[in-house]
Amino acid sequence: MKYYSLFFLLFFSFFTVVGQTKKKDTLPTPKWKIHGRFAFIFNQSSFSNWRTGGVNTIAGNLNVNYDFNYKKKNINWDSRLITSYGLSHLEEQGWRKTDDRFEFNTLFGFKTSTYWFLSFIGNFRSQYSNGFDYKKEPKETVSGFLAPAYLTFGPGMLWKKSDNLSINIAPATARYTFVNDFFSGKFGVAEGRNTAFSIGYSLSGYYKFQIMENIVMENILALYTDYLANEGNIDVDYQANIGFKVNKQIKMHLTFQAIIDDDSSSKIQFRQLFGLGVNYSFHERVSY
Repeated sequence: MKYYSLFFLLFFSFFTVVGQTKKKDTLPTPKWKIHGRFAFIFNQSSFSNWRTGGVNTIAGNLNVNYDFNYKKKNINWDSRLITSYGLSHLEEQGWRKTDDRFEFNTLFGFKTSTYWFLSFIGNFRSQYSNGFDYKKEPKETVSGFLAPAYLTFGPGMLWKKSDNLSINIAPATARYTFVNDFFSGKFGVAEGRNTAFSIGYSLSGYYKFQIMENIVMENILALYTDYLANEGNIDVDYQANIGFKVNKQIKMHLTFQAIIDDDSSSKIQFRQLFGLGVNYSFHERVSY
């Protein structure tokens, strides 16, 4: 992406900071708030003497999300664990992975005004098993367990209106990329090495709102530009999650994700998931 993208980020961050009005602080009640969500989605199709044709298919997907929120006086600490795995079995093609994700985010903030915090962010993301390119014959291994894996951390400033709306600005964010020997020379890691280091500017945002009754949309945006290499180039990771509540146990999920990262692919990466499944959700509050 062009150099003007970097200037846009700096411009946006500056006016985000100076554009907020200062209001009287109110201190939250000291407490932990824990929210866990489990979802299992199963799909199956079977055909026998079906004149229009069809392929026998079995597919399943398991999603586990945990939110940990801590508030005490001027301290605000939010953490989120996101993990999912999915498989499908197509007749004559065997088992194939449909989803594979492990991500942990944490953001520690010390309040300086009503909505502003000094912050420190941390992020780790990877996957559980090998990924393949099935368009090539024989299939080509394109990723593996902890290959790649990304660790990102750094200080910054957080503007947080509520648990559903926040923006974090981190102008000195460090990022490590890890691969095993098989993938050395890929994902931005130099040939013969297993790690790559970068430091740059990070901007992340979170916005969750209700579209209408029983329909909620969650938006997660992460932007990163490296000061040491590919100056002016911006990595983009945007994810939209839409939840449709049928009843207490049955929900529909729609996920759309787009990634722009020249180190992993020269093309824009897209991921889309849709499913109807059984959900279990719980909330726990601990005050003291």
